[in-house]
Amino acid sequence: MTVFDFDLVIIGAGAAGMAAAAAASALGLSTALVDEQRQPGGQIYRSIEAVEKDRPQDLPVLGRDYAHGGALARALRAADTVRYLAGQVAWQIERDGGVWCSDGARASRLRARHVLLATGAMERAVPVPGWTLPGVMTAGAAQILLKSSGMVPDGPVALAGGGPLLLLIADQLIQAGASISVLAETTSWRDYVRAARHLPKALRAPDYLKKGIAMRRRIRAAGVEIVSGISGLEIAGTQRAAGVAFDVAGRRREIAADTVLLHHGVVPNTQATRQLRLPHEWHGAQHYWYPKTDDFGATEAGAIFVAGDGAGILGARAAELSGRLAMLEIAHRLGRIDAAERDRLAAPLRRDRDRQAAVRPMLDALFPPPAEILNPPKDETIICRCEEVTAGQVRQAADLGVPGPNQLKAFLRAGMGPCQGRLCGLSVTEIIAARQERSPQTVGAYRIRPPLKPLSVAELADMQPEAD
Repeated sequence: MTVFDFDLVIIGAGAAGMAAAAAASALGLSTALVDEQRQPGGQIYRSIEAVEKDRPQDLPVLGRDYAHGGALARALRAADTVRYLAGQVAWQIERDGGVWCSDGARASRLRARHVLLATGAMERAVPVPGWTLPGVMTAGAAQILLKSSGMVPDGPVALAGGGPLLLLIADQLIQAGASISVLAETTSWRDYVRAARHLPKALRAPDYLKKGIAMRRRIRAAGVEIVSGISGLEIAGTQRAAGVAFDVAGRRREIAADTVLLHHGVVPNTQATRQLRLPHEWHGAQHYWYPKTDDFGATEAGAIFVAGDGAGILGARAAELSGRLAMLEIAHRLGRIDAAERDRLAAPLRRDRDRQAAVRPMLDALFPPPAEILNPPKDETIICRCEEVTAGQVRQAADLGVPGPNQLKAFLRAGMGPCQGRLCGLSVTEIIAARQERSPQTVGAYRIRPPLKPLSVAELADMQPEAD
């Protein structure tokens, strides 16, 4: 008979993972929380404990939404049935509840009756000419530096792309003292027209709308030029970034900058759910894959649940609520609460989650990924940074009849580098689909195999023996 070490293993200590861990403790579940970072917070609340303790002056810059993560971190620390395994990389997950992880020196295996994947989201790649030059970063990377170290880029900064996070990061950088030369966004008046039909539903979450309007006002008040409806985005420069170039209102513009920050939304991190061979669905508006789950985050693999943005992009507060909902169903399956109690406790969480998610259809319509980002028109544009594969090479392989990303590996090695297709996966799917006039759903995605993250032979050799 299998011996379980825990009732539950949670992977990821972001909004969903921290909330789930605290809820699991309140329900009396023995829990292991595995996270590759040294402190809880994930991406949204990264370094929240360190900021509260050592740099409280940065809290007003990062905002009240960020400060909310402090309460989640404190609740996690107070959860007495939770074993918090910081600095541990989960590199293989099994459908029966096995989780293989490593601390960088030794690999070990955890066993549980259920696993909650709270792996969150990652930034969509923005493959434009010049995006691999020194001086180009994702906007999220700049935000990580701000949260973890209080650092901002030196010299003029250009932000380009689209999405609400682009506005938030511009606002935060300005308040932190950065010099912003331009905020160039692909969103046009046509997007506002398309999004308008979703406004009545979005008014259920008025705080989101108010924050967006306030951010734009502060950015403009700081003297930053906001250019909307851009296309043909490229990075200026040869040896390193010298600025951004784009088309707008029928003319070509180039704006100098020492650092360029690119962003065009976030997408679910599906590496773990792909490795588990779980069914995935296609989000037509935002062009990403997400795992198929029920209302509690349960998947077709009975032991596996998914919560947070890894199950679909709804935002940090909705992710927190989804983590708590998953715990109620897991506690019910383990016999800790009955169905009536589960449903009673779930009702207010569902209402709040649905209210938080009400703005999402409008945001999806307002900030669609442009065709030139999904399927870069210039053949020389790098798609797979690890293996330096270009858009033209992917098209050539598509012309030769390659049916999907997995077969493309044999042609070009795209997706076989250190990131294992995290950056290039969606782009490869979109380019093949466009070239062969097929839907992304029929083209499919990379098959993910363990290890999910790089693992040394020494870590395997030092693996702790499994208990009987």
